[in-house]
Amino acid sequence: MFDSIIFDLDGTLWDSTDGVCTSWNDVLKRHPEIHREPITAEDLSVCMGLPMYEISARLFPDESSETQKNFMDELCVYENEYLKIHGGKLFDGLVKTLDYLSEKYRLFIVSNCQDGYIEAFLKAHGLSGYFEDTECWGRTRLSKGDSNKILIKRNGLKNPVYVGDTAGDAKSAEDAGIPFIFASYGFGNVEEGRYIHRIDSIEELSAQL
Repeated sequence: MFDSIIFDLDGTLWDSTDGVCTSWNDVLKRHPEIHREPITAEDLSVCMGLPMYEISARLFPDESSETQKNFMDELCVYENEYLKIHGGKLFDGLVKTLDYLSEKYRLFIVSNCQDGYIEAFLKAHGLSGYFEDTECWGRTRLSKGDSNKILIKRNGLKNPVYVGDTAGDAKSAEDAGIPFIFASYGFGNVEEGRYIHRIDSIEELSAQL
């Protein structure tokens, strides 16, 4: 039925929350002029799936828009280098699932992350060989739906499906005109009727496709 699978990253393939918190708090310590408590996993949980500058606006509401953007740029640069070395938590069965799916489908990643973040994920865990191409907000500065469209057109995909864990992911699939599979083990929730399948672990994807 499908010729390709496009994956969201956070909450779908891995959980990098601990590494992001550690790296961001390292940078925050260098900037006493930025007034806020250390960033926690709970702080990040309400931001999952948002473009990076929207996250910055939520986490640093007392700062000017320019400061929010500049500080987020600094956080992202340091975070990419940190995660490239330390990695994150891969969801159980991910590598086995990618082994299976890559024999049948072309695999891709589209995320709302900064440029370099997907590459850090791939580098840290040695997964580059599974994915033909990636796209992200950091390169397009567009919605995830538009990023999906760009990747689909660039790679000549005819019948892709998008796998993600949030309502924003579902909307991105709808905007791109492609089916959506809901990864319920991730960070968000999606109403019934907006997805063709629901998976409660990444391993279940092999049985659904």
